[in-house]
Amino acid sequence: QVQLVESGGGLVQAGESLRLSCVASGTIFSINDMSWYRQVGGKERELVATITHTHTTTYSASVKDRFAISRDNAKNTVFLQMNSLKPEDTGVYYCNALDVLTKENFWGRGTQVTVSS
Repeated sequence: QVQLVESGGGLVQAGESLRLSCVASGTIFSINDMSWYRQVGGKERELVATITHTHTTTYSASVKDRFAISRDNAKNTVFLQMNSLKPEDTGVYYCNALDVLTKENFWGRGTQVTVSS
């Protein structure tokens, strides 16, 4: 059974940084495309950043140049380094894994990030 466990969220002031981590188990991590999404209230989840199994990265326009996604396949972990945080970055951040062979999607339970102004 695939499990994704996020950590690293918290309450920070605008301009500060946070680093999120997501540890995967029950899957062949190296063949997963890994992404971070965020959700505010009842709104739809927004894709923030993706790192493919070939280490190609993409970002949403709102976080480009401030956030950095990376992965450590040896530790089955994906990271999201968030710098220069803004109040609009507030939300629940979810880790997502896409198995590139089976096309199955898996989700973590999320970690709360709150940025005060």
